[in-house]
Amino acid sequence: MSEAIRELAQAIQNKRPAALATIVEVKGASPAKVGAQLVMLPDGETVGTVGGGKLESEIIKIAEQVLETKTPALHHLALREEGQDSIGTLCGGEVTVFVQAYFPLPRLVIVGGGHIGRPLKVMGEAAGFEVVVVDVAAGKDQVPELEQVTLTDDSYVVLITTDHISDEAALRFSIKSPAPYIGMIGSLAKCKSILEHLRADGIPEGDLDRVYAPIGLDLGGTSPQEIAVAILAEIIACRQKKGIKERIVKTRRIG
Repeated sequence: MSEAIRELAQAIQNKRPAALATIVEVKGASPAKVGAQLVMLPDGETVGTVGGGKLESEIIKIAEQVLETKTPALHHLALREEGQDSIGTLCGGEVTVFVQAYFPLPRLVIVGGGHIGRPLKVMGEAAGFEVVVVDVAAGKDQVPELEQVTLTDDSYVVLITTDHISDEAALRFSIKSPAPYIGMIGSLAKCKSILEHLRADGIPEGDLDRVYAPIGLDLGGTSPQEIAVAILAEIIACRQKKGIKERIVKTRRIG
């Protein structure tokens, strides 16, 4: 196993993003060889080499773009000073590189593992999420159990505890995170009341826009399993940048 592949495996194990660049074709004179690999981490650290010098510098730039866009890329680089795809070197050869980004699984954090949480966990795992179920104490305005969970910009939080006090406490903690989706179960009256509490305490509207309440797409189902489907569908729509209009309408309706 190459040094680059070992580093990639370690990054995946540690749930860190990484980009792998692999030389897939070489024509003419080039410092790179077919099969050479380089791994780049988000902090700019690289492991392995794809030839060094100007060529490697250009490939690192491509890896940075792939990490940002999360889109694989196949690039042709001409090792010449001028002309199409030229990178400003004198070797004269041509190189094709494929760059693939690897990211941790999106995280579905279910706060409340009751009758809806159980089927949602199963469905979330089947849909490709890392699922974390957090049970919090009922009727408490603190959620130390949730505070142990790291919430990132690829975390999706579902608040389905047994009472409104715990839901509000969990919402107050989650809203401080970069999580793009925070769904809260409950009636329109309950959701409106809790959001008004947060507004009164100065929580910006931009943060409250990430709150989907009442939670879930309106699919018409009422069983725990059907509600779980509606919640997961809304999360997937949010993650795939769909359903944004529905979110805005819902937020205005209860605001």
